[in-house]
Amino acid sequence: MSKKSWHLDRRTFLKGLGVTCMLPYFEAMSMTNFTKLSEPEAAKRLCFLYFPNGVGLPPKQSEYYKDWSWFPIGEGKNYKLTKSLSHLERHRNNMSIIGGLSHPSSRTVLGHMAGDSFLTGGDLRGLYKNRISVDQVAAAELSQYTRFPYLSLSTDGGVGYKSRTSTLSFNSSGKPIPSEHRLRDIFERYFSPIGGTSTNERQRSINQGKKIVDLVLEDSKILKNKLGSYDQSKLDEYMTSLNQVEMQLVRNEKWLDVPMKEFDASLINLDVDPTSAPQDYVRSMMDLIVLGFQTDCTRVINYMMAREDGMGFGDNFSKIALGLQGHHTISHDVATGHWEEWGRLDRWYSKQFSYFLDKMKNTTDVNGSLLDNTLILYGSACSTTHNARNYPLILAGGSDLGVKHGSYTVFEEKDERMSNLLLSMLNKLDIEKESFSDSTGKLSTNII
Repeated sequence: MSKKSWHLDRRTFLKGLGVTCMLPYFEAMSMTNFTKLSEPEAAKRLCFLYFPNGVGLPPKQSEYYKDWSWFPIGEGKNYKLTKSLSHLERHRNNMSIIGGLSHPSSRTVLGHMAGDSFLTGGDLRGLYKNRISVDQVAAAELSQYTRFPYLSLSTDGGVGYKSRTSTLSFNSSGKPIPSEHRLRDIFERYFSPIGGTSTNERQRSINQGKKIVDLVLEDSKILKNKLGSYDQSKLDEYMTSLNQVEMQLVRNEKWLDVPMKEFDASLINLDVDPTSAPQDYVRSMMDLIVLGFQTDCTRVINYMMAREDGMGFGDNFSKIALGLQGHHTISHDVATGHWEEWGRLDRWYSKQFSYFLDKMKNTTDVNGSLLDNTLILYGSACSTTHNARNYPLILAGGSDLGVKHGSYTVFEEKDERMSNLLLSMLNKLDIEKESFSDSTGKLSTNII
């Protein structure tokens, strides 16, 4: 079958002075049928978003319970969200709230240690015996379709150290895999075919205030003239998305210099706009995740939004964004009346998650919304600061994968474990594993 003049290679790039950008899938990349272009098999994706220190769970007899309990009031389809998750109300049909799950080997350890095992189910009691993380199991299978096997992201970068990790990813030997946090470096590295550092030409363009979109604009105009109406629309959408990410990175450039280096939290540059900087950073990272899925450069991404135990830049999100104490301090002061403060921070995090779901839902590839073919797990490795049980979890997306959303389900600890959920997620991606970590089987529910 010969290639027509209007056919594009799957790995076509837009090129400009010192920069090259990947493209999303276009119909013109199909070689299956000249008269009626067939859709490619839908890309199935996996994403994890993690926040630290658990969530606010006021006692049922407390005056704060109905307003600031992270878990909803009531179970099943008719649950009622409290203020803590109120920003997620419009996503009810695309998410399932899950309670009662945890990793058996982590149930008796200090809750702050459990972040190391969130995606592994490893045994951190006594000798540190971690395992491969579920994202790496998925990456080993799905990397055959993409340029990069996975992205492991965090707010602090690196690996941290045992029991206070700054990464969610662990290799087959249970060793931590460094995460990345420099937004500019991530943008340059993963959306250019050459990878690595910026070229001198690109660096000069940054200094001159030129955006990547400007540099590849002429090439995009030439390409657009070769495309059909649907692909032209997709190119416009992609260029708009690229431009939004680039604009946000430019706005954040000066502020981003702070978390790029080793630092003491007390040295954070508070001259940055205290009402917007943390949100800008977290959302920029989420924008990059969406862009990664949109361009199909990878199908496996995780993002640790902040570290446990008051460590790292994320502990100050509550101070800068909401005028509260540090996240870790709040989680220890509930006995003196700080349930509302914790709830407000829970709501801030859920607001960022809602933003991410909106972006995933409204960004499409040839098969439709990215959200519909992506499994997303949002949560923490403990329910309260030192209690590594009853993980607060939200499973979202994947409607085209057969996931049935709209309910709040509470599992019995003796019957189910976190690893069963992770195994079920792998199976939904057609990764036919019989077990993962200490799983006892698939999750016993019709959710997934």
